[in-house]
Amino acid sequence: MKMSVGWKKVFCVCVVLLVAGWGFWLGQFRNRQEWRPGFPLDKTKVRVGVIHISNMTDAGKGYAWAHDYGIQEMQAAVGLEDSQILRRVNVSDTNLPATEYAIRECIAEGANIIIATSWNHMDVCEKLAEEFPGVVFANATGFKSNATNLTNYFGKVHQPRYLSGIVAGLRTRSNKIGYVAAHGRENSEVTGGIDAFALGVASVNSEAVIHVQVTKRWFDPDGEYQAARTLIEKGCDVIAQHCNTSSAQKAAQDAGVWGIGYNVDMKSDAPEAVITSVVWNWGIYYTELIRSVIDGTFVTTPWYGDMKSGIVTLTPLSEKLAPEGAEKAVEAAKAAIERGDFNVFDGEILTNAGQVVGVKGGTLPDEEIIRGIHWYCHNVVSPQE
Repeated sequence: MKMSVGWKKVFCVCVVLLVAGWGFWLGQFRNRQEWRPGFPLDKTKVRVGVIHISNMTDAGKGYAWAHDYGIQEMQAAVGLEDSQILRRVNVSDTNLPATEYAIRECIAEGANIIIATSWNHMDVCEKLAEEFPGVVFANATGFKSNATNLTNYFGKVHQPRYLSGIVAGLRTRSNKIGYVAAHGRENSEVTGGIDAFALGVASVNSEAVIHVQVTKRWFDPDGEYQAARTLIEKGCDVIAQHCNTSSAQKAAQDAGVWGIGYNVDMKSDAPEAVITSVVWNWGIYYTELIRSVIDGTFVTTPWYGDMKSGIVTLTPLSEKLAPEGAEKAVEAAKAAIERGDFNVFDGEILTNAGQVVGVKGGTLPDEEIIRGIHWYCHNVVSPQE
């Protein structure tokens, strides 16, 4: 079949565009300064690709905002130009092809460091780290690493979680405390946080019960709001959370109950509800990471910071909303944790299934806290189990 003149022109244009496109991408690859293990990287050659699962202020300040604020802190501390930060937003962490495309796009534009902010980015990072040995990959909250260019980072968020449980346990009047969770017991990050919170509650209030409502998604503003409403309708008068937006705190404020925020200080989004928030200061790690790449000291040993490092903390309690005695109790527990006298998951812990976890005189190791907590504390109930 002969091609008409018109179709020939279209075909030729497509070929030209395809060749030009490949030329552009290959040119970007050639312009990218590759990183090499053990060697410094000129600061002016650094280009950081950051993968966010939402916009920075979707449904109020939350997870993505906290990470991006940390990136801004790093940029100022290290002295990088705006052009050296490549952001990709609204990259659904449930869509792995979209995650891979976003990372490849950053690398094609010259990125030699990739910061992937979600657990679900982990497998894609593992794959691409092998394909691009001249790029450093750092994955938040995951557990995979390799010997050359892939690391993961997180913090001992169970420490301020425990402190926030003290606040909730002293604040509740109904002895029903709600907890909006992104995932169920299959996810140790979420479950460990719930259990640390529950232990904090139990330390000051043996009658209180934590009711968990799971959204099954990290980022779900509407689902988080509705989950909080479900808990409030059950009589919960304090709403805590491990999810990505401030929607649960807005639901608490709308219903006239109290809240414990997460990721950032959520008082700005729900000032009449939020007593305190468990927050991340990601800039501490990002600054350390980028400086290590620049000076040639980067290693793939997973990074796991504690409250003393500043990566995680509890915000000052609201003078208007905090229960009597909460500040003193929080400070005492915080001091014990930072001294190393208390590690939250110490001794024998009774689960809600009647089993005993841990041993007298011992404490759960970090590896188990990160990956092995798939049980709920004795004072936790979840109707979705």
